[in-house]
Amino acid sequence: MNLFTSRWAPVPVGVREVTEGGLPAGFRAGALAAGIKASGKLDLGLIICDEPDATSAARFTRSGVQAAPVMLTRERCHLGQLRAVVANSGNANAATGHDGYEVAAAMQSAAASALGVGAHQVAVCSTGVIGVQMDPEPVLAGIAECAQHLSADGGEDFQRAIMTTDAFEKRATIEVALSGGPVRISAQAKGAGMIQPSFATMLCFIETDAKLEDHTAELLLSVTVKRSFDRISVDGQLSTNDTVVLIASGASGVSIDPESDDELRFGEALDGLLRALAIAIVRDGEGAVRVGRVVVHGGSGANVERVARTIANSPLVKTALHGGDPNWGRIAQAAGMAIPDSAPLPIDISIEGMQVCVAGQELEHDRDALAVRVSGDEIEYTVGLPGEGHQAECFFSDLSPQYISINADYTT
Repeated sequence: MNLFTSRWAPVPVGVREVTEGGLPAGFRAGALAAGIKASGKLDLGLIICDEPDATSAARFTRSGVQAAPVMLTRERCHLGQLRAVVANSGNANAATGHDGYEVAAAMQSAAASALGVGAHQVAVCSTGVIGVQMDPEPVLAGIAECAQHLSADGGEDFQRAIMTTDAFEKRATIEVALSGGPVRISAQAKGAGMIQPSFATMLCFIETDAKLEDHTAELLLSVTVKRSFDRISVDGQLSTNDTVVLIASGASGVSIDPESDDELRFGEALDGLLRALAIAIVRDGEGAVRVGRVVVHGGSGANVERVARTIANSPLVKTALHGGDPNWGRIAQAAGMAIPDSAPLPIDISIEGMQVCVAGQELEHDRDALAVRVSGDEIEYTVGLPGEGHQAECFFSDLSPQYISINADYTT
């Protein structure tokens, strides 16, 4: 599938998207229907790295209400030594107390036994409805069965098994040329609603056959997550289950030395892949038809961040985006709400490169031409605050009637 469709996430230099073959060397995956979803669709998946010296890194939601799998993985796993993932959809196993924690622990133990790795090397991830206890019996039986049918081509089924309200798959494999030879990076992500710039209701699993030191994996994941999944919003809602896991098998034999040109090229490739996945999540957006990008620059780091996130989460801005309405007054209103008691706020606003506001007042512009510019599927807003030196961006979806319909009927 072609993931790099956005102008804001082009294919990085020296990278090609791979359409043939399966997961990077050293990985197998698979999925089945364990009966968690009433629809009978795939809802349980496994990924295993067969290389014993694999390295890894992980990131999790910052929500104050964290799902049992998140708590268990953070507390019981050695996050630099992960070799496997067990994930389910249809039930988030969140707000389920001690019983939910025990189910997550049982999933971890069952996967470790079936895959022949230590329990501390298995990350557990869930997504779906919050506050519903999960029956462990079909899940544990499904783990044992699924482990018998893993393959290098199993990434596609695994992707489908982690989807909930997603309208389309979000996965890709890329190849990046390094001095020691080519390496591959694959990723599978899910997410469409409950998305907020502070992570999202999302899962993302990244596999590479490059050989990384554990601190290199940690550094690269930290930097690239901040530029991708930490920059998106669908509805301003912070999930209980967000997890991103990166595992490096080293099976290609190509080592990436810290502070080397190869580390830079690999980091750029990973950054491009995760930004493309993040924008795909926003584009899905449970009924979204347009994606917005807001870039705010000015003299205070706290202010530009606050303004960017407030604009991205504004229902008024999001509905204007949905309707292709170049109503820059809604941008100004959201900026003012983000930094109250700052009047007069001499902001500058441009929409799709056309300046419409200077120092807080309208600039005469071609309204018909602007209406054409905001009729596409990607709209960019630029906001200038007083001063210089700081910049923040957010990607956000519009707000559509379908979003309301999907979420009004989510558990019924």
